[in-house]
Amino acid sequence: MNTQEVANQWAQLCREGKNIECVEALYHDTVTSKEMPGVPYGEVVSGKENVLAKSKEWLDTVIEFHSNDISEPVIAHNHFTSRMRFDVTFKDRGRQQMDEICVFEVKDGKIIHEQFFYTM
Repeated sequence: MNTQEVANQWAQLCREGKNIECVEALYHDTVTSKEMPGVPYGEVVSGKENVLAKSKEWLDTVIEFHSNDISEPVIAHNHFTSRMRFDVTFKDRGRQQMDEICVFEVKDGKIIHEQFFYTM
């Protein structure tokens, strides 16, 4: 898949709430994921299995997704970006609105790097 195809599939899976399936299908085995400083599971996580574990850990903190909005991806050669907005209730923090920019790098048809920008 090219970058546009990966980005389109990523957006569709995220819109459907299939975050785990997204990582399993689209992420490279050596993917690196970078979050903002201060997240409980670590700022930088490497390897597909560790990124899966991070995603599962985050999803386990969620009681309910009230809404989600994933923008159309914007492509620049082997990178794409998207805005993600969520209205979500967490087990330990209550209901929150989240707004973040996500940047991805694609290599050989798989996501090799992701980084998230948001205010905590």
